[in-house]
Formats: sequence, structure tokens, C-alpha cells
Amino acid sequence: MEQIQTKEQFDALVENENFYLLKHSNTCPISQAAYEEYEEFTSNSSVKNYYLIVQTSRDLSNYIAERFHIKHESPQAILFVKGDVAWHASHWKITSKALATVTQENQL
Repeated sequence: MEQIQTKEQFDALVENENFYLLKHSNTCPISQAAYEEYEEFTSNSSVKNYYLIVQTSRDLSNYIAERFHIKHESPQAILFVKGDVAWHASHWKITSKALATVTQENQL
């Protein structure tokens, strides 16, 4: 997993890759549980995986929410395919199994 912090980094990814992004709060126990599920998924996935920390990248988090018309939540996992949102989930719905299922459904 790689942390992204800027709009420029994010825009370059959206233009060139299919990937997952996790919006993570480093002060929330629910977010920590989602992070651990995400981390488990990424260790077995060939899909690119990124995360941002909402406390230090609030502008980027808001930018993504506004650009793709997705209500900001934390934790929140988002799958970007061909420059658009293919799937997103928040809180306890972020599981390694759910991420694997979505990956398979999108043939990634």
C-alpha cells in the first residue's frame, strides 16, 4: 500500500490505473479495523492499493468526494476503474472478503 497526499498524485492515478483507495482515520477504532481488513486484502491482490489519512489529507479527501459525488465517510474504501468509481463502501462493510468479491466482479 502506498499513501497519497496530493490532488496531483490522485489525478495521475485516476487517469492511468484501476485501483482501490482507503480513506483512513488514524484516531478511529472502526477505521483501524477497516485498515486491517484492507491490509489483509492488499497482501493477496494484484490490484493497486492506496490510502490517505483524513487528518492530514482533508483537502484531498474532500476533493475526491466532490469530484465523484460520493459522500465523505471514514473509513471508506473506493474502487476506481477507468477513471470512475466502480464501487465504494464504508465502516464495517470494508472487509477483505468484500474487496475480493468486488475485484472478481470487476474482472480485475
